[in-house]
Amino acid sequence: MTTVKEREKIQEQFKAKMDQDELLNCMRCGFCLPTCPTYIESGFKESHSPRGRIAMMKAVVDGLIEPDEDFERSLELCLGCRACEPVCPSGVHYGHLLEDARDIINQNKKRTLPIRVVRKAVFDGLFPHPNRMRNLTGFIGFYQRSGIQTIARKIGFFGLLPDSLKAMEKVLPKVPTMKEMKNRPDYLPAMGEQTKRVAFFSGCLMDTMFLQTNDATMKLLQLAGCEIVIPPNQTCCGALHGHSGEKDGAKELAKKNIKAFEDLRVDYIITNAGGCGAFLIDYDHLLKDDPEWKDRAKAFSEKIMDISEVLVKVKFHEKVNLELPFQIITYQDSCHLKNVMKTTSAPRTLLTAIKGAQYREMHDAGRCCGSAGIYNIIETENSMKMFDYKMVQTKNTQASTVVTANPGCLLQMKLGIEREGLSEKMRGVHIVDLLLEAVQKSH
Repeated sequence: MTTVKEREKIQEQFKAKMDQDELLNCMRCGFCLPTCPTYIESGFKESHSPRGRIAMMKAVVDGLIEPDEDFERSLELCLGCRACEPVCPSGVHYGHLLEDARDIINQNKKRTLPIRVVRKAVFDGLFPHPNRMRNLTGFIGFYQRSGIQTIARKIGFFGLLPDSLKAMEKVLPKVPTMKEMKNRPDYLPAMGEQTKRVAFFSGCLMDTMFLQTNDATMKLLQLAGCEIVIPPNQTCCGALHGHSGEKDGAKELAKKNIKAFEDLRVDYIITNAGGCGAFLIDYDHLLKDDPEWKDRAKAFSEKIMDISEVLVKVKFHEKVNLELPFQIITYQDSCHLKNVMKTTSAPRTLLTAIKGAQYREMHDAGRCCGSAGIYNIIETENSMKMFDYKMVQTKNTQASTVVTANPGCLLQMKLGIEREGLSEKMRGVHIVDLLLEAVQKSH
């Protein structure tokens, strides 16, 4: 609960730091309402819509309302999916407003000691340090391979945990060994005629827990004729920091990444995680007020491209034979890949090029699955409401393969498949893993 003094400080900071022009850009037209999952799931409460949240931000700036618990709760419940942005006729950057508002609240609200300790451990002690991420992932790998996981399941240990965490444990990918995580390449040559020189943003979770997907990504890029540079001094993209009110931490990570990539003389910087890509492409906004970094950030952001876009650009699907045994494939959009990076057609172009398989479009494929970073952990009930709808649409396709392009979405879809008892009939897979499978099956 915020004190009177904290609310006064937050209100002062809203007046000083919120982008007044951006707040005024909202015309209150309501085009965003049908696209907002929290507005729909709340029973059409205006305070849980983008229009309503912007109106409240403006009211705080103008001193018409206080930044009380109801206001803060409304911002907390937002998924940050940014589905409102593509449909906004005024081009309001709602995601930027949301991040600024959360940052102001976080910096001026005194949290309880346990929360401060957890946030410090996660935002300062873990994600900015690749070695610590590897060590944590290695611990999970030891748990999986040592037999502890089997014993824990047999004795019913997970019955003590909430259903969401119990199910999440079941769908965690098989973690690579410490040797595999440490033995990473920093350069890979193109196979065949070179088409592009690219840099690969390997990420933190992607280069540990989802290392196999990163390897598949680099293999596809090589097959597409791309020479690949993987700077070893890159770090976490900062998305978790930026979305959670830790903007200063996000800026520091952004500067490290810009420095790691800026002298590589590459055509593109490739990502394979929609959430990371969307935050990387926004570095120019994140550092717009920093004279030393704003131009460097803009140059960096202009080179960010999703793996599916570059594969289509070099006509990979026309040059390489893609084939699978018959199966129905559907695609679940990553919110940030679709709404921020504007990548929608490229994944579908690649999937429809796979011979032997049938692509079937999912209704509302772009509506958020409820994962949203750590939203499905901290707002489980609301997340599952949104996910129930997504699973209905998924089952309606009768697909046996559900494809996505973001690790959080992938785990959420696997969670749903497990929860619905469909693991014998349906699988969730990252698009690059499926494409590499299609390449290998065709030979």
